[in-house]
Amino acid sequence: MAFEGLADKLSAAFKRLKSKGKLNEADVKEAMREVRLALLEADVNYKVAKDFTNTVSARAVGTEVMESLTPAQMVIKIVNEELTALMGGSDAKLASPPSPPTIIMLCGLQGAGKTTHAGKLGLMLKNKGHRPLLVACDIYRPAAIKQLQVVGENAGVPVFEMGQEDPVKICKAAVRHARDYGNDMVLIDTAGRLQIDEVLMNELKNIKNEIGPHEILLVVDSMTGQEAVNVAKTFDELLNITGVILTKLDGDTRGGAALSVRAVTGKPIKFAGTGEKLQDLEIFHPDRMASRILGMGDVLTLIEEAQNNLDRSAAEKTAQKLMQNKLDFNDLLDQLAQVRKMGPLKNVLSKMPGMEKQLKDVDIDDRQMDRVAAIILSMTPEERSKPSVINPSRKRRMAAGSGMKVEDVNRLIKQLEQMQKLMKQIKGRGKRRFPGMGMPF
Repeated sequence: MAFEGLADKLSAAFKRLKSKGKLNEADVKEAMREVRLALLEADVNYKVAKDFTNTVSARAVGTEVMESLTPAQMVIKIVNEELTALMGGSDAKLASPPSPPTIIMLCGLQGAGKTTHAGKLGLMLKNKGHRPLLVACDIYRPAAIKQLQVVGENAGVPVFEMGQEDPVKICKAAVRHARDYGNDMVLIDTAGRLQIDEVLMNELKNIKNEIGPHEILLVVDSMTGQEAVNVAKTFDELLNITGVILTKLDGDTRGGAALSVRAVTGKPIKFAGTGEKLQDLEIFHPDRMASRILGMGDVLTLIEEAQNNLDRSAAEKTAQKLMQNKLDFNDLLDQLAQVRKMGPLKNVLSKMPGMEKQLKDVDIDDRQMDRVAAIILSMTPEERSKPSVINPSRKRRMAAGSGMKVEDVNRLIKQLEQMQKLMKQIKGRGKRRFPGMGMPF
């Protein structure tokens, strides 16, 4: 997970601060030295790391902190606020011109994931009620147009292409097409560069001059660390980019790019790629990312993911059955399907406050959900809706049908019974609120 090393080192530094009780200037100075080293190891730009710790130090040695009953917590609060400010302070939204379409040009080095993220952004916009159009302007890379067509088909977003025609002509024709057919968002996938190539950079300038894009988004690979910041600076100087899409933020990256891009270029990170699926694109929230770096979780993003992926009517139906103590295996199967939509279970749990560090060395096997589903699918409709009819011979059949053991079947049945028993106790006490139920995986 991104920032894992940085989060661990910051946690260790703050733990030492908390153990001191009252703080003096020397304590703060020592802590900030550790913070600066942690930032540098995370591949944060040296000047950015130095300016950051100087700003935190200046605020942390103030009277408000030193005379506070919980000075260490006040220092952490300041670090949280400054990290948020460092990454942009608030969400950076896409431009919204008075008349559609909004023209978004995506650029970047080859291999950064530009074509895939054009599709991801198209899907996100489509899910928000827009009618995006993907435009294939990479006429140099073999099969680039075909790749965009496949991505567009998977995302359910149309693709405009004119083969090997001049990219400037393609863009102008695509904008006309969008106006004629009611596409309010035009996403232009330009050719990737192996390095900063003058000829290809001139091509980007020509596209910009001819169609006047409202957004020029640079797609950069966060795994490249400080190099990503250098690339962003160069593209910004040549094209005056409006924002950045940071890819692979779910990988084993040190996170330096996310913490340096805004400070070095002055341009915000607008989106973050968090996985390989088309749905794995998030709006970049500086405050939420700062909370995750400091081990405070990201509950708001977790709630949004639940709202986007979970079936509300199915959840309400399950809740009603819970309150009526009528939960059965059909409901458990539905819940498994809902949880799967939110991605790997470890990623979901890591967004809860305090959980990311606890989960660091824990191996959560998502295949356990498949095993539970296999047992339930080996049941007859009657057995799923009436667990009380399940006897030893039926259990043996279920175990054989699912490739599991009878003990596994017994464990699942026992978990359902425990959930039903707990609901009965809660209902008997007349409580309307109850703790989260333990799912069988």
